[in-house]
Amino acid sequence: MKAIFWIAWRYLWAGKGKRFISLISVISILGVAIGVAALIVVLAVMSGFDKDLKEKIVGNYSHIVIDGASAIGDYMMLLEKINAVNHVTASSPFIQTQALLQTHELTRGIVVRGIDLGLESKVTDLKNYLSAQNYDLEGGVFIGKELRYLLGLELNDAITLINPKGKKAVLEVKGFFNSGMYDYDTNVIFVDLARAQGIFEFDKTVSGISVKVDKLFMADRVKHDLEKMLGPYFYVRTWTERNKNFFAALQLEKITMFIILTLIVLVAAFNIISMLVVMVTEKTKDIGILKAVGMNASRIRALFTLEGLFIGCFGILLGTTLGVSLCLMLKKYQFIKLPADIYYLDRLPVSLVLWPDVGMVLLAALCISLISTIYPAKKAAGLNPVEALRYE
Repeated sequence: MKAIFWIAWRYLWAGKGKRFISLISVISILGVAIGVAALIVVLAVMSGFDKDLKEKIVGNYSHIVIDGASAIGDYMMLLEKINAVNHVTASSPFIQTQALLQTHELTRGIVVRGIDLGLESKVTDLKNYLSAQNYDLEGGVFIGKELRYLLGLELNDAITLINPKGKKAVLEVKGFFNSGMYDYDTNVIFVDLARAQGIFEFDKTVSGISVKVDKLFMADRVKHDLEKMLGPYFYVRTWTERNKNFFAALQLEKITMFIILTLIVLVAAFNIISMLVVMVTEKTKDIGILKAVGMNASRIRALFTLEGLFIGCFGILLGTTLGVSLCLMLKKYQFIKLPADIYYLDRLPVSLVLWPDVGMVLLAALCISLISTIYPAKKAAGLNPVEALRYE
């Protein structure tokens, strides 16, 4: 076996006067490396989008949301029951409705979310998003950073909310928040729960309850427990169900990108095939001598299979080094910026997932490299030593 390794290594870099084969070897290695690096970087970016958006969605909307068939009354007693369910760590009532927001110069449709800030901070990350760390919401509103710029608002400015029935309420801007999601920061404002009940005529009732669980993957199990406890008059949805179409589209895009970019590795595989075919032709005499001195067909096949695997492994190693390095640079320096109004994010997120992302890339590249050796190795193993040495 050592002899096969040694011969394969010598053939890979050719000898004096055989530089053409060496050049093809280098091109084949670079082809595999570029394909592997591109796959690793793209999948890391896609995973980054997935992870970043999940964190933001969970931070903004909580793990589970309970909506009533109508307004939910006696919600404080309901909160006690919900908090007693296994794996539930906190719950918070809210009112969510639409209204018109009016300033001196502009009027804009907006989503108003009435909350108890003390309870809300236990189920979402709203407090972490507040730029001024002002936790006093009573009698005022929290405005998203993007909406602030659109309306030209500053702290302590007065805004007017108009409910669907035309009732007006003047509120003071108490703070600004930045969740990192453009649509959310543009279209949502927060009002104290008691004030929202008065403005939108929720007479000691709420429109829903947010629930946080101790472990994110337990959300589905807790949902079933809540459904059993609450009965048919409540609609319980997890964070994945509320964004099912979005995450399905993101996953499909990730799979599609993997398939498309794998074509780069397939092109490199054709380079490996062509290089090995040329090598078999160039080494016909050598193959004939090896067979004449007793090397059987299976060992000849192994020799050229090993040749292709050398190229694949060198390309995979180089591509992995390049891809991981690019990912680390993108993550650290964030030199690629994105338009937040299109992508929800203002930077290119990167999350390097060793399995399945990087692992699948390496496995796919290795399999493609191995498959590309089948025909040339079979051709070399099938050479007749008499025919190979006839004209020598």
